[in-house]
Amino acid sequence: MTVYLTRRRPRVRPTLRLRLTLLNGVLLIGAGAILVLLAWLLVGDALTPDIQLRSNPTLELSDGRLVQASQWQQEMAQTATRELLVKGLLALLAISIVGVAGAYAVAGRALRPLHQVTSTARRLGEATLDQRIRYSGADDEVAELAGTFDAMLDRIGDAFEAQKRFVANASHELRTPLAVMRTEIDVTMADDEADVAEYRRMGTVVRDASERANNLVDALLVLARSEAQSGRRLARKAPTDLATGASAALSAVRAETTRLKLQVETALAPAPVVGDPGLLERLAGNLIENAVRYNHLHGRMWVRTGSGPEHAWLVVGNTGFEVEQADVPGLFEAFRRGGRERTGARGSGLGLSIVRAVCDAHGGTVSAIAQDGGGLEVTVTLPAAETTPVVAASAVVGGAPLAAPIRPASVPGAVSTASTVPLGSAASRIAPAGVPVAGTPDGTAGTPNGLAEAGPGADPPRG
Repeated sequence: MTVYLTRRRPRVRPTLRLRLTLLNGVLLIGAGAILVLLAWLLVGDALTPDIQLRSNPTLELSDGRLVQASQWQQEMAQTATRELLVKGLLALLAISIVGVAGAYAVAGRALRPLHQVTSTARRLGEATLDQRIRYSGADDEVAELAGTFDAMLDRIGDAFEAQKRFVANASHELRTPLAVMRTEIDVTMADDEADVAEYRRMGTVVRDASERANNLVDALLVLARSEAQSGRRLARKAPTDLATGASAALSAVRAETTRLKLQVETALAPAPVVGDPGLLERLAGNLIENAVRYNHLHGRMWVRTGSGPEHAWLVVGNTGFEVEQADVPGLFEAFRRGGRERTGARGSGLGLSIVRAVCDAHGGTVSAIAQDGGGLEVTVTLPAAETTPVVAASAVVGGAPLAAPIRPASVPGAVSTASTVPLGSAASRIAPAGVPVAGTPDGTAGTPNGLAEAGPGADPPRG
């Protein structure tokens, strides 16, 4: 079967410029027609007065004709109205043509930035994200649209750069342990005199490198899972308590805190929330692991939880090296370790990125404050279990936290911490190894010496 393809005639697109021109033409012609009709009626009424002559005299015209006055009046009215109608319609036609042409030109000039937006959007690509409209006309709605489009391109460009940086860093982090494993295997296999001990050493190195790669992949999966549920699109929602997750995380790092001889202060008041228990437990674990990992020998770490009528919070702080407050937002970027990027240091560099993503998934906020003398204090604020927020909140990095941390009261002999509220009996303190604990004869149980206790229901001052 032979199929003949016929070329379709190009159809006139109902563009915005054409519609504006037609609308302007219809309004102009309509208004002009109304004016011509009104003038025709007024002239006709003026030439046909209601007061008639008492008699019907005969008039002699300039051409010598004799006509009656009433007949002459009717002829004059007809002639005047006819000329008015004809000339008015001709004038309306001319004005309409000029008005439509002018409207078409003005609409084209006004819509020119829209064409720039269209052409710029068509040219955009991965290599041309630096192009902008940069409209320099009048400060009107079109200028606002052009500015909004440029701002959107700025955000898209930043997102692309962050994505490129993320992929490059992830590739580097994954390549490092693989390179270590390959190097160890090649060196050991090339050594003809390698004994069992050498092979065991190689196996240990390969195992450590594989664990590092596995931990990085796990962290990437958690980060992707958290970001996929941003805006409270949680796949799993269950009642949970931030204090429970913090307590489990503290138990997991107890050996490391003992090794570093850290002073660990806790005030774990109930902080009920509704969300994904796995993600929330990972949030608390990342904060506490970071507080231990980036601490120093004989340093301090404090963990506090609490809740109010609308929010529950988790505060984790630690001593350590100094961090500039201006560098704090960068700590929440992927593969940033203590303000440094991809140094190959401890950890995967995704801890605080996961914290930010989990907060955003639960409609909460996270803020961090650099401490005087070194260290960082991170405050996570989530909607309380009694509230069911509808609008998704974004995890704001930096600035004052919604809920200020609870500070233990100043007690003689206690560790120096600022306080604004009395603390209750729910607090506990893990003393460093070798520090005697008051409350029992042998100093092995009870409340640490000088500890100020925190009540479970105490609300921190609002920031």
